[in-house]
Amino acid sequence: MQTKAYRIGTRGSPLALAQAAETRARLMLAHGLPEDAFEIVVLSTKGDRITDRSLSEIGGKGLFTLELEAQLLSGELDIAVHSSKDMATVLPEGLDLVAYLPREDIRDAFVSHIAPRLAEMPIGTMVGTASLRRQALVRKLRRDLQVKVFRGLVDTRLRKLAEGDADATLLAYAGLKRLGKPEVATEVLDPEVFPPAPAQGAIGIEARKGDADIAALLEPINHAETFSAVSCERAFLEVLDGSCRTPIAGYALVEGDRLRFSGMILTPDGRTSYSIASDGLVGDAYEIGRKAGHDIRDRAGTSFFENWG
Repeated sequence: MQTKAYRIGTRGSPLALAQAAETRARLMLAHGLPEDAFEIVVLSTKGDRITDRSLSEIGGKGLFTLELEAQLLSGELDIAVHSSKDMATVLPEGLDLVAYLPREDIRDAFVSHIAPRLAEMPIGTMVGTASLRRQALVRKLRRDLQVKVFRGLVDTRLRKLAEGDADATLLAYAGLKRLGKPEVATEVLDPEVFPPAPAQGAIGIEARKGDADIAALLEPINHAETFSAVSCERAFLEVLDGSCRTPIAGYALVEGDRLRFSGMILTPDGRTSYSIASDGLVGDAYEIGRKAGHDIRDRAGTSFFENWG
């Protein structure tokens, strides 16, 4: 019997806090527990503290999770709540993503004060984004635009945009919706044209492997369709050694007992890309993602991944 509050670890951004609060609310409802049965523990991560450089320059996605994972491993936290797209493909020994909440919108949002759509941006105008995937897709679709690194929390990026640091930016539509700001988007981009990051829109819950009590706590709030879709997408990333250094997109859709996956890899300049589509049984989600990764890697050839640096 749990005698002290379950400790839920999170970053301190408004979006991260909203995700932690949603997790707590779902756990309270699933188990009939009061709010004080759960303590939200806020930790600052290196990825939050360093905002003047791209993640690829300072160490990749893991910088958003290191502090949380250290406290998970030490037992100071019971679970950690993450934006799943920020998770490294290989987690520390002893930890796993054991549950996902129902997924929000997978799409990217285009935000601009000078044009309602990406296709209508004037030639030579500036798009700010730190994501190599988004940079590469912008360059693929609009080679006549400029791109600059644009990092920070959602509100920080919107403020930079308002101050004229760029003419447009791109954000996860799921994040805007969770923050109650969906109207900020001037265009919601078609995922078939502008495919999202693997695991985009999914809140993932990380815990220690083999902790039966925590597994039982999380089981009622795990969304099976999201779990299958994200497992497929992360398997695709795993094969391709996906990180913040590689422009990789991919998303899976569950329809009954079937799963459809679409993936894309691009060179950072957007000039060369390969796409893949596959499908199969939901129960084979992980294998579908891995096979798609191997197939697209074989088609692109090893030289495709060289000198991305």
